[in-house]
Amino acid sequence: MKIAFLGLGDIGTPMAHHIAGSKHELTVWNRTTSKAEDFVKAHNNVVVASSPADAVGGRDVVITCLPSSVEVEELLHRKDGMLPSLQEGSVLLDCTSGDPETSRDIAAELATRGIEFVDAPVSGGTIAAVEARLTVMCGGSEAAFTRVKPVIEIFGKKIVYCGPVGTGHTVKAVNQALLAVHILATAEALVAASKAGVNPAVALDVINASSGRSNSSENLIPARALTREFPRTFRLALLDKDVDIAARLAQSVGVPAPLMQLAARLTREAHELLGEEVDHVEAVRFVEKHGGAEIRDTAK
Repeated sequence: MKIAFLGLGDIGTPMAHHIAGSKHELTVWNRTTSKAEDFVKAHNNVVVASSPADAVGGRDVVITCLPSSVEVEELLHRKDGMLPSLQEGSVLLDCTSGDPETSRDIAAELATRGIEFVDAPVSGGTIAAVEARLTVMCGGSEAAFTRVKPVIEIFGKKIVYCGPVGTGHTVKAVNQALLAVHILATAEALVAASKAGVNPAVALDVINASSGRSNSSENLIPARALTREFPRTFRLALLDKDVDIAARLAQSVGVPAPLMQLAARLTREAHELLGEEVDHVEAVRFVEKHGGAEIRDTAK
């Protein structure tokens, strides 16, 4: 199978590495050309395309892994964009954490040219991407999903067909809203406990053996907030974008979702305060600033 991969970011690069190590023929393109050139140095069998149009011509499956649906649309319609070069019968597999409405618009436009669209956002961060154990949630026709599933299996471990176009992006958005709620709520609880004289590490030990536990309390906050290391695995700016998608989605289908709306506002404020490059777990710094205490092991 001939595959094109566009978007060699923190998640996209390890995904593309796995595809390059498979039996498939791979062409890559990235906005920053040096990243694509560095990628090819590690894989002699991979070709660097000079433009999005050059990347997708004659490809059976085209994978995009970009910051948002805005960039996907831009790559389709720019002067040297993908749209005129996508071949009839191919599939655009969008691993971007995009928005459902835009996905449906793109799918409708591609359908007029005989091209399938599958929205397939991924979850698990850079570690899961490197280890080829991403969770992939997919929206599109069942026939298109069946065609691209062998490709997804190269970098994904849990692969779920969610329904028609847009459902993959819907599930990703609401998952991200829960992630934001869990990080913010856990941070609030631990800041309050700290100010009340409890070591946050002790509070976490109890929480993680009790009903208040979550992935944030069990894994993210102990490894990052308590240690104050905050490695960049997924940018807060992207979480902000994702939670906003979820909040707007809830509104569009008539669900008030006050917790989701609040999480979107607080995540946006944390993003504005902390900047573009910080990791998503650093949202705890926003809570700490307003609460007047840090989440750290006070016994050390």
